Amino acid sequence: MTLFTGSSRVAEKLAVDLKGRVKLEDAGFDWKILGPDVHQEDYTAWVCDQDAYACSGQKCSAQSLLFMHENWSKTNLISKLKELAERRKLADLTIGPVLTFTTESLLEHTKNLLEIPGSKLLFGGEPLEDHSIPQVYGAIKPTAVYVPLEEIVKDKNYDLVTKEIFGPFQVITDYKSSQLPIVLEILEKMHAHLTAAVVSNDPLFLQEVIGKSVNGTTYAGLRARTTGAPQNHWFGPAGDPRGAGIGTPEAIKLVWSCHREIIYDYGPVSKDWEIPPST
Repeated sequence: MTLFTGSSRVAEKLAVDLKGRVKLEDAGFDWKILGPDVHQEDYTAWVCDQDAYACSGQKCSAQSLLFMHENWSKTNLISKLKELAERRKLADLTIGPVLTFTTESLLEHTKNLLEIPGSKLLFGGEPLEDHSIPQVYGAIKPTAVYVPLEEIVKDKNYDLVTKEIFGPFQVITDYKSSQLPIVLEILEKMHAHLTAAVVSNDPLFLQEVIGKSVNGTTYAGLRARTTGAPQNHWFGPAGDPRGAGIGTPEAIKLVWSCHREIIYDYGPVSKDWEIPPST
């Protein structure tokens, strides 16, 4: 068995070359769903900000796509997210350089998303100012782009919207209760299924979403987040070579060993044993 941590492209090649005898820790385009029950608006906004922008979004489980139920759309959540994002400063490193994308490529991605009908810039979308970060790296303000749900699901837009940006960037959309099947369809089509969060205390809603998704690690409940993982963290999709686990004896055993059956039967055989009839 081989353990590998790295890019999706290399991971896919190794899975084929090693005929599945590999456990992979892969990055992913991570999602969060805010359910129909609205609680603790300030707390939820703070967790969303941390998940999307802490470490400048350069975490394998950073929040990439936020689905808001229409009940959340009626609150001040977006304005709270904007306020929290705007307090991040280079001076205290609550926002910083992006190692894998240039500023130009980040702004180009933003521009491409804004060409989708109905999309709009919620906040950010500008370069950081007054810095000495080399041009080979990225330096942008925490950014969020709204894209309508009905546009995300279209084939011509899907790959663009779900492109993983390893930086302070997220897509936000909203949905109605009747549109939950569309949300689940979007989740199913994703390339990687690492970390997810379902922010709801509604057991039936949790059951519906968790039962129809395959992420290796899913946080569920009012305090659900995508980052700040406990010691036990599993990649995904679950049950796949790309679903390696880290941090616990169970995960280590799965990655570094396998099940092998040994049945001992030492006897003895009775001295008066005779060959029995055939059965």
